This record gives sequence, C-alpha cells and structure tokens, in this order.
Amino acid sequence: MEARRTRLRDESASRGAAARKPEWLRVRLVESPGFVSTRAAIRAQRLHTVCEEAACPNRGECWARGHATVMILGDVCTRACAFCNVKTGRPGAVDAGEPARLAEAVAALGLRHVVVTSVDRDDLDDGGAGHFVACIAAIRARRPGVTVEVLTPDFRHKPGAVDAVAAARPDVYNHNLETVPRLYRSVRPGASYRDSLALLARVKEVAPGVFTKSGLMVGLGEREDEVLAVLDDLRAADVDFVTIGQYLQPTLRHAAVARWVEPAEFDRLREAALAKDFLLAACSPLTRSSHHADVEFERLRRRADRTRAESGGLVVD
Repeated sequence: MEARRTRLRDESASRGAAARKPEWLRVRLVESPGFVSTRAAIRAQRLHTVCEEAACPNRGECWARGHATVMILGDVCTRACAFCNVKTGRPGAVDAGEPARLAEAVAALGLRHVVVTSVDRDDLDDGGAGHFVACIAAIRARRPGVTVEVLTPDFRHKPGAVDAVAAARPDVYNHNLETVPRLYRSVRPGASYRDSLALLARVKEVAPGVFTKSGLMVGLGEREDEVLAVLDDLRAADVDFVTIGQYLQPTLRHAAVARWVEPAEFDRLREAALAKDFLLAACSPLTRSSHHADVEFERLRRRADRTRAESGGLVVD
C-alpha cells in the first residue's frame, strides 16, 4: 500500500498536481451561523460526516443550509482508494447507539431529506448493511415523513447485503462508480466496475420504484467517449440520476489531477445524459454525490411524476 502511495505522490509531482485551481473551482469556507449550528448538532451526537473526512469543497455552503452527509460505521475505512481522503486502517466495533443519535441529529436540524453514507467495512459479515437498515428505521421513527438517501459501498459480495438495504426502501439508493473501467485498478482498487453496475441493477429488482443514483469524477485521465460509455452502462442498469464532478486531489499521496475540466464540457455531459433518458443529471465542476441532495430529490420526484404522466397520455404543466 505504501509503495502505491509513493508512486502516486511521484506521479503528482511529475504531472504538476500543485498547479493552481482555476477560478471556477475556488471556494471559500465561511463559518456562517447556519454552519456553526450544523456543526454543533453533529458534534452533540458524536457523528462523523463525509463532508469533513473527504474534505468536500461544498461543506460551507451545505452546512450553512443545515445539510450534512453523515458517515456511519466509524471514520476508518478498510480500503485505500486513490482518490479518497478518508483514513485507512482497522475500524473499531460497530456503535449500536449510532442510529438513534443520527435520528436525533436529523430532528435537531429539522431535515426533510437526509443522506447517509459509510466507510467500507469489509471486516463485517454483512459489510455494514444491517447498520444502514437500522439507521433508516431510526430516522423514520424519529422524524416521520423525512426522505432518506443512502450512498453505500459495494459490500464486497456479502450475501444478502444489497438486498437488505434495498428492502428497507430508502427513497434514493446511491452507489458511485467513481470512474471509467480502464482506471479502476489505479483509482478504485479492490472494487469491480461490473459488480457495481450489478449492484445498481439489483436494487431495482428488489425494490421497484426506489430511485437509483450513481456518480463519476472526471479529471483523472479518462476520455470523454469513456464517460459516455459509462452513461450507457448506467442506463442499461436502469439508473435514474447521475452526478458528474471534477476530481480534486486531497493530498500529494493521492491520485493526481490529470486536467481541469472546463464548465462547458460539464454542460455537454449533462445534455448527453439527459439525451440518454436519465431522469436527472447534475454535472458541474463542484458537483458531488450529495450536493443539493434535498433540492435534487424534489426535482427527481417531479421529473418521475411528469414522465409517468406523459407516458399515460396526460398533460402536465
């Protein structure tokens, strides 16, 4: 693992990873009153967030609005993906009280839509699937009417794991492909592109009507034609919503940024995705899986309603 990180660091130096970000990627973190109150609610319940652990550039904006993506099952991951800032190691025991505390934080923040993700827990028999189910149940019991979006790992073929989470019927089931197949070995070691696609397709089989979602990073060395091929694969798996954003290198130990993708290219990718009949596509330099998740969920639901109405011959304003 250390040899791979050394290689990535050397590649970063040779490819000029320290180059200044373009203006469209410059974001200043402002600790507004909303930011402070969101942080306080998270700290009070002793929760982790992917916003902090993954160094998300949108944290200031999202927390100012009272939205944070909670990362369950601890803050130590059993894998070492080349793009991810979450620390790798041997995780601790599962915290049985976490679902209840998460539900309390959701209530304290008055959320209408909550996103729950996790580290990879390959050490657990179910990969952590049962903990996801417990969190969904706790949130709905504490705050009826809230919509729940999960962003799960692949569970590494743990028997019944995907089925269990899908059967809990989150409103959105997200699982990110992250990159194109050619780059998996260097960017997402330990994962399988085909297995991730199969996971997304399986969710639709187990829980028809649950929205599925997946995300990609660009700027890692992929070609545009490869991204378009991934979009085709996602639609073949009946995925409803795709997100595409610029990869940002967390540290020099991580995969280098191959290029800064211009906003106009993101516009083209969004148009291409919609032309392929995704219900929704969020594509911009700062797009992340859970950025504006509450607003996007409402758009997704309206688009689905509109599509169903149009297919039934009804006119929708």
